[in-house]
Amino acid sequence: MPYPKISIRFCTRCKWNLRSAWYLQELLQTFGDNLGEISLIPGETGEFRVLGQLGQDSEEICIWDRKVQDGFPDSKFLKQRVRNLLFDNNVSIGKHNERSSGQNHLTGLNPPRETLIKQEECHDCNDN
Repeated sequence: MPYPKISIRFCTRCKWNLRSAWYLQELLQTFGDNLGEISLIPGETGEFRVLGQLGQDSEEICIWDRKVQDGFPDSKFLKQRVRNLLFDNNVSIGKHNERSSGQNHLTGLNPPRETLIKQEECHDCNDN
């Protein structure tokens, strides 16, 4: 089963390698055999995006974009987004990841502020 696929595209100049590897490990530990592939891809300057693809002929789904969502996701929220966008809620992500604050914030594009890890613009990328 080569699908669904998840790609984490990240800026190496921003030194987001370890953060990207940590998200990869969290997603692999949670979804394991349900994933066909998960990869780390060096991206453009300032980029941090988590992309999914359901099948060979399907378009990529943007699960997370640091620039659009204004920061990095909490791992719990990222797992919920992956499950909801790639697996239609058919995969368990563990009891502690299922709990929400009483609101269904997964239908909107942006999570509540407490689920974000703020990251200022990268100074390494801005120095040319």
